[in-house]
Amino acid sequence: MTPTLTRLHGIPRSERYEALEELVVGEFKATLLMTPDEELPLDESFFDIGFTSLLIADIKQKLETLLGCTISANVLFNSPTVERLVEHLTDEVLTDLFPR
Repeated sequence: MTPTLTRLHGIPRSERYEALEELVVGEFKATLLMTPDEELPLDESFFDIGFTSLLIADIKQKLETLLGCTISANVLFNSPTVERLVEHLTDEVLTDLFPR
């Protein structure tokens, strides 16, 4: 288990979604060289907010390392928003953290 997953497991379930979203948003902001106080639109396409295919592949790798999982490239390219990525992670990838 990665340190990030250990930290997420230690957070109450009611706060995990927000913590995961903050992590994902933080990685996207860092990649775009945004400051912490700048707002990243969660429902806009990665390409509309300045990402290229190469940057998306880079962030995919970073998130996979942090979360110890595989993220479908289809999700990143066919539904390319931060909002959809977080939903995919909670609904299909990190199901042990987000039980139904």
